[in-house]
Amino acid sequence: MLEMRPNCECCDKDLDPSGTDARICSFECTYCASCADGTLKGKCPNCGGPLVPRPPRAADKLAKYPASTKRVVKTGGCPAG
Repeated sequence: MLEMRPNCECCDKDLDPSGTDARICSFECTYCASCADGTLKGKCPNCGGPLVPRPPRAADKLAKYPASTKRVVKTGGCPAG
């Protein structure tokens, strides 16, 4: 099950677990669409893998399977891709 991290690792923007703005890599590093597509050019700065849209979690499933509350933020933001 996806961890559904609550924020962008670059800019710390809040990401709705039932929304479509999050991008992830295979290690679940998490970024907003703006940082992933713009700053990072679709490539994870941690593992080098592609950043793809994170599937949204249905709102009715969030009560039983809540999103993570652990925030991960890169010190100094993300380097340009």
